[in-house]
Amino acid sequence: MSTQADIKSIDTLAFAKAALASFRHEAGQSLAEVEMQAQRTVDWICLEQAAYWKMELRRAADLVNQAMKDLEHCRTFKKVGNNQPSCIEEKKALEKARKKLERAEQKMEAVKKWTPVVRQQFQETGVRLSRFREVIDIDCPKAMARLEQMLRSLDHYMHTSAPRSDGGADAAASVARPVDEAATGPADAPSGAAAQAAASSPPAAQHGGSES
Repeated sequence: MSTQADIKSIDTLAFAKAALASFRHEAGQSLAEVEMQAQRTVDWICLEQAAYWKMELRRAADLVNQAMKDLEHCRTFKKVGNNQPSCIEEKKALEKARKKLERAEQKMEAVKKWTPVVRQQFQETGVRLSRFREVIDIDCPKAMARLEQMLRSLDHYMHTSAPRSDGGADAAASVARPVDEAATGPADAPSGAAAQAAASSPPAAQHGGSES
């Protein structure tokens, strides 16, 4: 079983870390923009619109009162004998003021109706955004640190030399030598028959002594 790591591309981890860092930066900016725009919308509906239509309702009510006074003044001071004045302009002004008042009342009711709904939705959205903020501020740095650790480990692995395996060949050679020597014997050793003949024949000096 091989003990070597099968590394295809270390650059892929570096690209993943860079992409994660870019995602964290862009997502953080986008999240801040969303939170700011959401807060502006809530303030616009619940505060600005409430104050605006409250003022418009007061103005419309004042216009209605003034139009009614103008119509009464027309009917009283423009009467000639038993003929009632038409007071067309005053009637039109009163009708216009009443429509404006009705519209202001509808808008004010709409603001009162949707204010708690908007606030509740904003709070729920804030909870979800805070969870996503934890991903950006906590989980992303952890993942980047893990990738950095992997890159360092792989870099250390690449610069570490593999262990030498010469000992195995030497051991095999040392095991093979006794077998070869036992099979062949020393190169200068005589054969079995020659050794027997040499052992049985006397030395040359002994033969000479017997002849004399």
